Amino acid sequence: MLRLPDDAVVGAYLLCVLVLGFSGARARTSSSEYFLASRHASWPVIGLALIGSNISPGALIGITGSAYALGISVYNYDWVATVTLVVFALWLLPMLLAQRIYTVPEYLERRYDRRARLWLASLSIVLYVLLDAAGALYCAALVLHALIPRLSFLAAVPPLAVFAALYALTGGLRAVMRTQALQGVVMLGSAGLLALYALGHAGGWHAVLRANPPQHLHLILPSSDPYMPWTGLAFGVPVLALYYWCSNQVIVQRTLAARSVADGQRGALLAGALKLTTLALIVAPGLAGRVLFPHLRRDDDIYIRLALGLLPPGLLGVFLAAFLGALMAALSATYNSAATVLSIDFIRRARPQLDERHTVRWGRIGTALAMLASAAWVPQIARFPSLWQYFQAVLAYLTPPVAAVFLGGMLWRRANARGAFAALLLGTTLGAALFVLRLFGRTTLQFLDVAGVTFAVSLLTLVLASLSAPPALTAAPAPAQERTPRSVQIAGVAVLALTAAVVAAFW
Repeated sequence: MLRLPDDAVVGAYLLCVLVLGFSGARARTSSSEYFLASRHASWPVIGLALIGSNISPGALIGITGSAYALGISVYNYDWVATVTLVVFALWLLPMLLAQRIYTVPEYLERRYDRRARLWLASLSIVLYVLLDAAGALYCAALVLHALIPRLSFLAAVPPLAVFAALYALTGGLRAVMRTQALQGVVMLGSAGLLALYALGHAGGWHAVLRANPPQHLHLILPSSDPYMPWTGLAFGVPVLALYYWCSNQVIVQRTLAARSVADGQRGALLAGALKLTTLALIVAPGLAGRVLFPHLRRDDDIYIRLALGLLPPGLLGVFLAAFLGALMAALSATYNSAATVLSIDFIRRARPQLDERHTVRWGRIGTALAMLASAAWVPQIARFPSLWQYFQAVLAYLTPPVAAVFLGGMLWRRANARGAFAALLLGTTLGAALFVLRLFGRTTLQFLDVAGVTFAVSLLTLVLASLSAPPALTAAPAPAQERTPRSVQIAGVAVLALTAAVVAAFW
């Protein structure tokens, strides 16, 4: 139960977030303003907004819980994300910005045809609702129930969903990015605070390392490992990172709002550099948790147990305020992206004569629909044994065909509409078949290996089917209109070098 100092801190912080978010709530009739902040975002805001979108309650609870149960191998998702962001910033983002698009599905239609656009748009909305938004609501409801036992788990969900949706319903992406930029700073600071307390109470970093099993202290694990085999790390994790950081509308929309290519690139590189800090800020507390709370019934409980058990009054309020702010940032980002896809890829695609005011109105309707659907799905997540495995497994079975089509379209001029549709159809069918086989115990293929296999099959299908069609069906991506500044190239190399040093330390 919270004490008075914590109540005051949480209330004051949420009030500040509300004021910041609603300061962008003036009448917005321009779709460019509502969905892309008038394409005027600076690189610090982009980088911090990317982190604010990514470090959600689901990530905090899921990553810390996985580190508690499995060790630092869960950090592989983060350093691979950093490498992916460098590749995205230096090579892929300039081509996307040259298209002047609102959404990634819109790019797929320009590159291939309408079928590819509708495929990704439909998949994106499903993932936003069932994965991102519902997962964040699930975590937040767990926290509120732990703090206020008399408040039932299900009763906590609707007000949280409504509160978060208000940002996207009013100010659009500008308000969302302001909130996320603030939240990125606060969340990193509060995570560092918890890490210091956890490591201090556990006896320091070296004591934590001694208390954990040796296999929990390495990034590269045998192919027989059930959660992070080296084969999955080599061929599966990069596929999930490619989808999430390069073709996921929730993430890419922040970079599409950049005021210049250089701003988008610097923002992506800033986010990549900040992702490296999660080893100390989020993974390390999970390792310390094995010393402090070694016999938890659920691994995902460790994050809240550390906060409630270690932080003093006042500081606990700061931590909980940051956690609830992370919920607001993640949910508002997801709802805004779902609304963007619905408005741009479905409504305006079907009714091109729709004016700006009605396009924005459909965006607000999409936000409300996403809010209702995600709140309704939350009870289903409790049926899964692990939140983080729920996240990654869903991505592994559904997204590799999209990643193959996106990357192939970017890098190979000969890829065409026939190849893209065949790859999406066959890859999705294969992923669904492997999921059903795994569900009934007919295959033991680990979900990261599934991602690698499905991606390879989809990419091969894209190549073969494209070669069977005339080259005239190809619509090559537009070349970048701005050269990458030398300073951006140097920053990209520096981030890669820092990543290599971190990986080498825990090989």
